[in-house]
Amino acid sequence: MQSCCGFCSYQGDGAYISVAQGTDPRHRLRHISPTLCTRREQNTQAAIMNQQQMMDQRGQWRITVFEEEYFQGKRCEFSLECPNILERNFQKIRSIKVDNGPWVGYEYPEFQGQQFILEKGDYPCYEAWSGNSSYRTEHMLSFRPVKCANHSDSKVTLYECQDFQGRKFEICDDYPSLQAMGWCSKEVPSIKINSGAWVAYQFPGYRGYQYILERDRRQGEFRNYNEFGTQAHTNQVQSIRRVQQ
Repeated sequence: MQSCCGFCSYQGDGAYISVAQGTDPRHRLRHISPTLCTRREQNTQAAIMNQQQMMDQRGQWRITVFEEEYFQGKRCEFSLECPNILERNFQKIRSIKVDNGPWVGYEYPEFQGQQFILEKGDYPCYEAWSGNSSYRTEHMLSFRPVKCANHSDSKVTLYECQDFQGRKFEICDDYPSLQAMGWCSKEVPSIKINSGAWVAYQFPGYRGYQYILERDRRQGEFRNYNEFGTQAHTNQVQSIRRVQQ
């Protein structure tokens, strides 16, 4: 390629941009190398993709919480986790609408205390999400989306002893009673989530404490019952099911 002016000796591909520096023509053009052009294009494309991913995520997970029962009073919509609803000038949460994606709610701020699975649907009062728990609480002060749920591709391995020792049993379906399907104990000391997200329950029939166990938490490895959740005081697990998307 020929020089574009008497002051340039540019050969090859690339670009020139104008630079307003003085009156010397040699200062009015600056060469941008092909590598720099490509890098800028890549950075721009990456920024666009990141923005699109954030928009997609906001559409994929959406929950609305209400300060009073039956969807009354102050309300607030979320598409991302909420570590402490009190910081949003809420005194309490008494009803919930889950529009998209499964969520997990927690009794206390910073994702502590008893856990509650929140799948798509309406929860007009706290009994609707606390279920048949032997320790029923009105409090739910933090919540976050469950991002790895995959109902059609979920697999979990139960172990007879902690640290993934002893007899093991791999399942990929919902079981309202583990003993009825052949598990010989009321206890499951360790669990490995191979794929998806699961809810383990203290008692048969999906009752009692809930433990939301996810593949993308702790790399899916729960070596003892203390890792099931901050409220886990026993290794009793007698029913388990896949999280609904």
